[in-house]
Amino acid sequence: MISSMTAFAREEYRGDLGILSWEIRSVNHRYLEVFLRLPEELRVLEPMVRERLNARLGRGKLDVCLKFKPGGAAEAGLSVNQRLLQQLMEAERQVADVTGLNESLRTADLLRWPGILEENEQDLTPVKQQAMILLETSIDSLIDNRLREGVRLGEIIHQRCFGLKSQVDQVRELMPEVLEAVRTRISERLSDVLDELDETRLEQEMVLMAQRLDVDEEMDRLESHIAEVERVLEVDEPIGRRLDFLMQELNREANTLTSKSTNVDVTRAAVEMKVLIEQMREQIQNIE
Repeated sequence: MISSMTAFAREEYRGDLGILSWEIRSVNHRYLEVFLRLPEELRVLEPMVRERLNARLGRGKLDVCLKFKPGGAAEAGLSVNQRLLQQLMEAERQVADVTGLNESLRTADLLRWPGILEENEQDLTPVKQQAMILLETSIDSLIDNRLREGVRLGEIIHQRCFGLKSQVDQVRELMPEVLEAVRTRISERLSDVLDELDETRLEQEMVLMAQRLDVDEEMDRLESHIAEVERVLEVDEPIGRRLDFLMQELNREANTLTSKSTNVDVTRAAVEMKVLIEQMREQIQNIE
């Protein structure tokens, strides 16, 4: 199936661990390029996140963001450094004995003392596990969105291929008339001096000119490339680069047709072909 590189996905978890949310934005790019933003406490997940993205996505420029708001089960608690507290109280008694002052430390003073309050070490293992589970769901959602957009792109390209085939058929119908018109025009111009020319040589020159104006080969190659585009659209694998190459080949044949054309209708058809090819190329830039 056709997969677009342009898509967006957002998935969220709410529970005892808190709130986790992944956002993934994807746009077209020649390769897979990932810009990752993680909370500081979950930065250790970066290698695993990149590994999963590389394993499941082929091309695209990804902006990936994880947001985390701790819940009750993941919040860090505070504890009092009992040893330091005892030392402070003992120091206060010693100062009072020496100075005779009877002022005691207030609770607020003790709590502000550096090192009295300690933050308990968080066990973020459940949070990390949940974040990775949620990442897989987010990638699933992104891929689904890419595929839906890919269906739309495929329909557009099929329509443009149909338009190209119509232009090719039109040129084929015009060519006998074009060649006969060229032959007649040359004959009329040479009619005044025909007696002075070698009739055999004249016939040879007209055959050569007809060969230079003949575009059957270009038409055959255009039809072949169009058929290949339609075949590739049905392939169940990344096809963006292959389609891009086919657009180059189609454009080359359309340019050759334009350079050979001596008829305004053929030129108009060739220009229309180039417009259709460019429209396909623009859409193909978004295909993985």
